[in-house]
Amino acid sequence: MSEAENRPTNFIRQIIDADLESGKHTNVQTRFPPEPNGYLHIGHAKSICLNFGIAQDYNGLCNLRFDDTNPEKEDIDYVNSIQADVKWLGFEWAGDVHYSSGYFDQLHGFAVELIEKGLAYVCFLNAEQAKEYRGTLKAPGKNSPYRETSIAENITLFEKMRNGEFKEGECTLRAKIDMSSSFMCMRDPVIYRVKFAHHHQTGDKWCIYPMYDFTHCISDALEKITHSLCTLEFQDNRRLYDWVIDNITIDARPRQYEFSRLNLEYTVMSKRKLNLLVEEKLVSGWDDPRMPTIAAFRRRGYTPASLREFAKRIGVTKMDNTVEMGVLEACIREDLNDNAPRAMAVLDPIKLVIENYPNNSEEELTVKNHPSDESQGTRIVPFAKEIYIEAEDFREEANKKYKRLVLDKAVRLRGAYVVTATRCDKDEAGNVTTVYCHYDPDTLGKNPSDGTKPKGVIHWVSAQHAVDATVRLYDRLFTVPNPGAAEDFQAVMNPESLIVITNAKVEPYLINAQAEQAFQFERQGYFCLDNKEASEGNLVFNRTVGLRDTWAKIGD
Repeated sequence: MSEAENRPTNFIRQIIDADLESGKHTNVQTRFPPEPNGYLHIGHAKSICLNFGIAQDYNGLCNLRFDDTNPEKEDIDYVNSIQADVKWLGFEWAGDVHYSSGYFDQLHGFAVELIEKGLAYVCFLNAEQAKEYRGTLKAPGKNSPYRETSIAENITLFEKMRNGEFKEGECTLRAKIDMSSSFMCMRDPVIYRVKFAHHHQTGDKWCIYPMYDFTHCISDALEKITHSLCTLEFQDNRRLYDWVIDNITIDARPRQYEFSRLNLEYTVMSKRKLNLLVEEKLVSGWDDPRMPTIAAFRRRGYTPASLREFAKRIGVTKMDNTVEMGVLEACIREDLNDNAPRAMAVLDPIKLVIENYPNNSEEELTVKNHPSDESQGTRIVPFAKEIYIEAEDFREEANKKYKRLVLDKAVRLRGAYVVTATRCDKDEAGNVTTVYCHYDPDTLGKNPSDGTKPKGVIHWVSAQHAVDATVRLYDRLFTVPNPGAAEDFQAVMNPESLIVITNAKVEPYLINAQAEQAFQFERQGYFCLDNKEASEGNLVFNRTVGLRDTWAKIGD
């Protein structure tokens, strides 16, 4: 099968194939145009993979262009974070980074052209009046009393707008289209407004800023974009996109195509709501590992490959739907199951004393880093008389389904010996604090000589060599699949979305872990070293995902 035949297909790629075959286009040029008013989320990852992926597959180019026409809500920190996200996902943009603000002079010129053609006018209706004149979905709008102002006067008024001679909200520049159109976006939309705001790229050069619908299509044309891909909420706006291009003097004729946006269970994708979570400190920031931002997934331990695979699996359609969180989690589980080395960490430690193990003795056991990938090598795990095990891995009595340590029963310590519990100590509350056992020294790597086989295997860490670590157990931020539909989305936040364990014990091998490095903690799940708060001598691990989908069981 050829490389072209092996490409994923969808309606957009079919359009591109037809355009290339017919000669309408001889090359493919796409763009990814985020507004720098927040961090990118998983929905943007889908768009990134689509736009950059198409450019890669068709040997084309993809621009990174910032839609920076609203300076009050934008920030250079967001610009930097977006660039970092695109690179982390494994993509490179064509040439330099583009900014809509880089076209402000040309955009102003095109606005003047529309005025000179009698297709734009300065309107002094205030916001409330403009809404009233606009009409409704069932009733047509009515013309602004300023709609027939002369071309000469509109030129003068627009120049005054540019010179800062009008207050914010006092007037706007509107396209003259059709106030009776069945499409609201065509009812003389605003294309420029007065805004006295410092811009992160142009400084204080401008006090008028173009609207998105006016800017976007012209930016596409100036960059010679062949296929302008956006989500379905812009479907009606395609009429305005085409109207602007058809009525200005510009050679290129880009075409807009719409696809369904990503809706993911147990998350909100609204930047407004995400910003609210950050501002009200309901999360620690945009990169809080419970957030659906790309930076948050990265910090939580998701890999670029897992997000690209997720985008591939959900595909590109025009059908709105909500993707199950389990689809995303399956992608990262499969990635880490194959690639993450194993390690042992005890999150709720109790001591296990091996009474017949020689005092003041210790061993260095050789353990595989991956059960089925020899290329990942081995590591040394120290073993001694006292070790830590999970509190939940011991019971004084248990039924046959319990496959861990029980009094008078045998269990294997992962990569080490078979031990049999004999007794235990408890605190005043009745909690087990220490378990005593005997080990069979002839069971390293083999079963007991009497032929019996231990029923279970548990993980452990040498008490003498254990390293302290903080472990954060992250879960879904909301308790319902569609929190955005809740009357108060904050009321359905999951109170157990973060559990912090400060007394975890991990094997010394993990001292050398690097930021974002992933591990499977035996029998616990997949974890990575936090890329923000971990430091030398301060191990902080974030749970990426459990070994299996426990939410699916809860829902059954």
